[in-house]
Amino acid sequence: MALVKNQTCISHFILLGLFNHTPLHLLLFSTIMVMFLVALSGNGLMIFLINAHSRLHSPMYFFLSWLSLMDLMLISTIVPRMAIDYLLGHGSISFTGCGFQILFFLTLLGDECFLLAFMAYDRYVAISNPLRYSVIMSRRVCWLMVAGSWLFGLVDGLFQAIYTLSFPYCGSQEIDHFFCDIPAVLKLACADTSIYEALIYVCCILMLLLPFSVISVSYLLIFVTVLRVRSAEGRKKAFATCSSHMAVVSLFYGAAVITYMRPQTYHSSKQDKVVSAFYTMITPMLNPLIYSLRNKEVAGALKKLLGRCPCGGGQE
Repeated sequence: MALVKNQTCISHFILLGLFNHTPLHLLLFSTIMVMFLVALSGNGLMIFLINAHSRLHSPMYFFLSWLSLMDLMLISTIVPRMAIDYLLGHGSISFTGCGFQILFFLTLLGDECFLLAFMAYDRYVAISNPLRYSVIMSRRVCWLMVAGSWLFGLVDGLFQAIYTLSFPYCGSQEIDHFFCDIPAVLKLACADTSIYEALIYVCCILMLLLPFSVISVSYLLIFVTVLRVRSAEGRKKAFATCSSHMAVVSLFYGAAVITYMRPQTYHSSKQDKVVSAFYTMITPMLNPLIYSLRNKEVAGALKKLLGRCPCGGGQE
């Protein structure tokens, strides 16, 4: 990726990180590492279960496997680098490395925005038009939706990474964050970034509000459809199939909107770090737990897998 280096007077940034070297922060760092391992194992297990069990080869689980892959990649983009910086005692990152971190992070963030919208549409079709579900949500359509998610995310990531680092950076090198987040990086720019901040708002509308609108409309239509179901058991089952997805959407979009929809003047370094930690570390860890604990088919596939393991007592 060609970054505009001739406009900057510095060759690298210094990430100040999330923790200090105190006993309390060491405990918090250890907690983050446990969360990282839980996220890796949880999302990896979800991908394995969905691909290994034929009962999970439906559009809903197809999208869920991609969501798990995106979560796995997202947390791997941030946490290993943060851990190394903390253990080595310094957070130097090259100008180009910072650009690539912005690119990967925003690409994956955009991917999840659109994928969550497609997952909401999938639930709408499944509940509102079950007889034509397999036709509407064909394998080809599912692949096109996933490819579209990646394309939209990549375009957004490339645009913002290149534009962010096209500003001159000739003063402080210290980024008060644990990764190259755009609001934190822009504070170091030696130029007026107000026009670019307006462009970021436009990107946020496209990457956050438009998918969120699709999700909202989908669930509004689902709600109307469910109210027409005469059976109380049928209504309960319909709501159960959507509750996990609604929980994930609330966690992800809540943190992302707080970070990227506020004006630059309202950004606090401490607040940004906490919110960023939420959707880069906590949400990827919680997603597989939410789906596995509230989904009988996933839980059944997991029990079946454990029953086949020698450690599971050889139960069938």
